Amino acid sequence: MATAAKFVEKDCDAIDINLGCPQSIAKRGRYGSFLQDDWQLLHQIVSEMSKAVSIPITCKVRIFESVEKSVKYALMLQEAGCQLLTVHGRTREQKGPLTGIASWQHIKAIREAISIPMFANGNIQCLQDAQRCLDYTNVDGIMSAEGNLTNPAIFQGVNPVTWEMAFEYLDLVEKYPCPTSFIRGHLFKIFHKIFTFEKNNEERQLLATAQNLEDFKSVCIKIKDKYLLYHQGELKFDNNEGITRIAFDLILPPWLCQPYVRISPEEHTQKMERLSNKQNNNNGEKRASNDIDDEKISRKKMKKLRKIMRRPVKPDLEQHNRRTISSICFNNTCPNPLGGKCVYQLCKKCCKNKCYEEDLDCKGHRILVHTRREMAKKFALQKDKEVC
Repeated sequence: MATAAKFVEKDCDAIDINLGCPQSIAKRGRYGSFLQDDWQLLHQIVSEMSKAVSIPITCKVRIFESVEKSVKYALMLQEAGCQLLTVHGRTREQKGPLTGIASWQHIKAIREAISIPMFANGNIQCLQDAQRCLDYTNVDGIMSAEGNLTNPAIFQGVNPVTWEMAFEYLDLVEKYPCPTSFIRGHLFKIFHKIFTFEKNNEERQLLATAQNLEDFKSVCIKIKDKYLLYHQGELKFDNNEGITRIAFDLILPPWLCQPYVRISPEEHTQKMERLSNKQNNNNGEKRASNDIDDEKISRKKMKKLRKIMRRPVKPDLEQHNRRTISSICFNNTCPNPLGGKCVYQLCKKCCKNKCYEEDLDCKGHRILVHTRREMAKKFALQKDKEVC
């Protein structure tokens, strides 16, 4: 880490160590928030980097459940040589559908304990949130992640028209080229509310398959042509188009940049319990049906069938590799392109829905719903034991 810091020292004003990433890839690589349990190693890393270079070394971290432990963690990094600390007010386990609300109380306690400059991160969906966080925590600055992705003008305090933001972004891409995957990701964030409408599936598919700047611009033009008259007030917008109930409660129309709103972890847990009960009932019916069929099949044949069921035949590798971007999702109602490595031969959206509803994993899309739920259950059980 010290060698890497020396390598870039002359090209930047500071070096930030990201100790907040909670994703599975960070766990496999033992970095991000999965280093927060090894304080001795982190102290050595920050200390050696600080000694090696003349520019500041800064850190971004997540909190622990305990306020006291979070404060001690921050003090340790400060003592090691960290010169600016950004604190995300969520634990390592708070991610995806279990994200929930960030704790400004933890951030405030850390701010009161350390003497170096500090930024806060979490719950920032508009400029007013940033001001409220500054007032409550007394930090020196605010960082935004999701709020800034869905509304790049968040720190201007406005909710601009999505296609205007998209065109401005594409102008920057033309000036500073980047991979198409980056462009696609940013435009999906900007248009996220637009794409919740079924009637915009065609534009969503065009964005998913776009390969150059002209393709991306054509998507923005199509969306502008479709919603401009609504924005100008010449047509009345009817939002009764099968969109989820969450959208009805939003004040902003879908063609304006706006925050991404998740359901609460409690609602998600209740939803998963209902789906799990439904799945268990269906499995019970299937087992009953299989028991009837068992009487008609010989024991030897049944043993062979069960072995096949435990180890399903893998799809032909050559056929799997022949999938192209023109292949369509196997969900009959979805026009999106098929994921090249999807286990269930679906697009990413349909695959994600299937995994959430049926408690599954898809290694091709890196959707680990089942794995994360099991981890969350273990964490909740461990927390209950600590309370007891």
